[in-house]
Amino acid sequence: MQQRHRALVLLFLASQCVAPGAGLFPFEEPDFSYKRSNCKPIPSSLLLCRGIEYQNMRLPNLLGHESLQEVLEQASTWIPLVQKQCHSDTRKFLCSLFAPVCIDDLDEIIQPCRSLCEKVKDSCAPVMSAFGFPWPDMLDCTRFPPDNDLCIPLGSSDHILPATREVPKVCDACKNKSEDDNDIVENLCKNDFALKIKVKEIAYINGDTKITPETKSKTIYKLNGLTERDLRKIVLWLKGGLQCTCDEMDDISVPYLVMGQKQAGELVITSLKRWQKGQRAFKRFSRSIRKLQC
Repeated sequence: MQQRHRALVLLFLASQCVAPGAGLFPFEEPDFSYKRSNCKPIPSSLLLCRGIEYQNMRLPNLLGHESLQEVLEQASTWIPLVQKQCHSDTRKFLCSLFAPVCIDDLDEIIQPCRSLCEKVKDSCAPVMSAFGFPWPDMLDCTRFPPDNDLCIPLGSSDHILPATREVPKVCDACKNKSEDDNDIVENLCKNDFALKIKVKEIAYINGDTKITPETKSKTIYKLNGLTERDLRKIVLWLKGGLQCTCDEMDDISVPYLVMGQKQAGELVITSLKRWQKGQRAFKRFSRSIRKLQC
């Protein structure tokens, strides 16, 4: 009877788990001694797992989070990795940890299979590394069961539902635009600030991207309406950053030219470009700054 039950669960997982539609932070170390779990409906606000076919998740989850609020806060930081489309099963793997499938009459914890972890790690660890984050130790794939156990398998055409792959839109501030000298000056004049920065930290809060620059590596080209207090700890915001991609920020080890406006007390980015030393456009920009007349 137990074997038949396990087989039915595997059949359920095979028919329900679907493939996904891109500052990333490592998971906190979880407590792997689980309390009796409860099935909870997956909230629509859990954007990371939006679109998966099963409706109920297990709490505590496989990362030791005991409340939905904690799940929502931690899961949002991983949406950019999914958007990078480094592997087709990234969303499935992450959701199997943040929102593990929960079936009322099944007490067993259903984890991702080891092969699922390994394939996602092979494809996505280099992307995380470019953002300055190693693959978390707690996601050592040897922690997860081999494929012959009860676990969520790697996706294949045999056990996933057909899904339309939705390509995320590019953030307006990150769209490549060809600019001549006049365009650069015009863009500079209509914005409140223009900075050359290196990124210290990226975070995701309430759907927005929060960018904290390195304080000693920024060059200020323009700052209007800002106080000395603003300068001491500048924080920049890319509004709606969790709903769009910004390939310009694939490598946060390089400097960036950011321009933007002060809105409701926040410095909101309207233009973000990777600063490439020796590139003609940035030489023109530097020259234009010296003779700027707005």
